[in-house]
Amino acid sequence: MASSRRVAIVTGSNKGIGFAIVRGLCKLFDGDVYLTARDENRGRKALADLKKEGLNPLFHQLDISDPTSIQNLGDFLQKQYGGLDLLVNNAAHAYKMDSPAPFAEQAVVTLKVNFWDTLAVCEALFPLLRTHARVVNMSSMGSTMAYRGCSDAIKHRIKDPNITMDQIKDLMREFELAAKADQVEERGFRKSAYGTSKIGVRVMSFIQQRELAKDTQRPDVIVNSCCPGYVATDMTSHKGTKTIDEGAVTPLYLALLPPNVVSPKGEFVSEKTVQHWPS
Repeated sequence: MASSRRVAIVTGSNKGIGFAIVRGLCKLFDGDVYLTARDENRGRKALADLKKEGLNPLFHQLDISDPTSIQNLGDFLQKQYGGLDLLVNNAAHAYKMDSPAPFAEQAVVTLKVNFWDTLAVCEALFPLLRTHARVVNMSSMGSTMAYRGCSDAIKHRIKDPNITMDQIKDLMREFELAAKADQVEERGFRKSAYGTSKIGVRVMSFIQQRELAKDTQRPDVIVNSCCPGYVATDMTSHKGTKTIDEGAVTPLYLALLPPNVVSPKGEFVSEKTVQHWPS
């Protein structure tokens, strides 16, 4: 029989900001907190490290690029808990600035993990979200920088309050095709695979909130995206100015929004403050 305990999932959380989010949730979230990782050994080592701090997270394997792995997690949550109360989509990919990989490859790989795979996790797990559930999708201020470099026509599509999921998918595919044709800037985009992928996450979150708000059977399910700031992690080659725990502050704020809060909903948040697309 499924437990009635509340449950939280943090993707890509064996290190970096995800690890710090799990640490914070173990102290602040009233329920079970699952640290997830692609590699079970790394995940269990991270689990052991947190247990040494007197915390008690649980572990479940999750590779967001593997549909079977996502399905296994969904089946487990359904069987064990009958639902899901908190999802933090933290898993992400970024190439180093000096990467020798061709830009077309960087565009496809980065968008696959950061946009397409994150969306796949949402599509699989959103049916499990319960009343008052919270979803935090990790975006970046890089989305704003990428947006600034786009043509007016692309900006108009990104900011459209009626944009659909199919339309943001089309925009991400257009960027990938432009990268393959070596015509990113000619077709109205900024040449930033990471920034563009995080535009996708930011818009995806807005659309998800708009659609979930129509679900009268599950009131008060809230989705937001956020920027953790410039954090010293493997992704930034440890050049960031924030510790991982400082980077976890805004994601934790959104994860723990109280019941029936009015705002933020479907917003992009940095330093616990709603940010809008530049005019």
